[in-house]
Amino acid sequence: MSAKENSMSQREQWNFDGNPDELYERYLVPAKFGPWAADLVALGAPQAGERVLDVACGTGVVTRLVGPHVGAKGKVIGLDLNAGRLEVARSLSSSSGITIEWREGDVSALPFPDANFDLVICQQGLQFFPDRLVALREMSRVLVSGGRLALNVWRSIEHQPGALAMATALQRHVSAEAAAFRHTPFALGGSEDIEAPMREVGFRDVEIRPTVKTVRFPSAEAFTMRYISGVAPLARMVSEVDDNARTALLKDVSAALQSYVDADGLAIPTASHLVTAHT
Repeated sequence: MSAKENSMSQREQWNFDGNPDELYERYLVPAKFGPWAADLVALGAPQAGERVLDVACGTGVVTRLVGPHVGAKGKVIGLDLNAGRLEVARSLSSSSGITIEWREGDVSALPFPDANFDLVICQQGLQFFPDRLVALREMSRVLVSGGRLALNVWRSIEHQPGALAMATALQRHVSAEAAAFRHTPFALGGSEDIEAPMREVGFRDVEIRPTVKTVRFPSAEAFTMRYISGVAPLARMVSEVDDNARTALLKDVSAALQSYVDADGLAIPTASHLVTAHT
């Protein structure tokens, strides 16, 4: 293959022209977010007939898992600020046959009355909320007395070798803005960063358990391209650099993650805090 042909193939693999929300669901949910979703639902322990709100539901991987637990007499609502992610969520049928209500809305002003849910669940959302205290107060407000909150939040980037390798390479070959964006999901790396605001708004019995889970991708190159292509702001920034910069980006990430490659591809540890509390 000529250098030009290889460059064309590489651009096609990046999927810069695809729908990032669909790419997120296709590539990142099964490999990265799906494995954590099952653990989070088990942590929240939804019961038959309960009313459950999934905040920052994205394309609905957690929401759909909740359905079979609450059954036909329960209620499941997935809420997100991102209309594109919700469009993908609505397009996916629930294998449980449970009707899920998808709502576009802001966690800082939840469109529900007080004491409306038995369980609020939130996968990798808290760190992105502009005002976490307001968000937590709203989640507490819509819970019944004795209601449950279950969420997970990534630990610091030092515990995420894949993200750290990508952020370092983005800094070197794309921009400081791209690298900073890749750091954003890990803004609440310490357990005290989570526990203090939860207690401040009145949550009780706060329990935080650091947990590590290995996730798999076909290769370091696939991990890099799939992640970036599925996150619209990063896809835009990386699309704006030239082929040489993107090739160097892939090379650096692959080199940094070489020790995590086995016969089946790339196996990288990811670390989260699993959190439960009551109102």
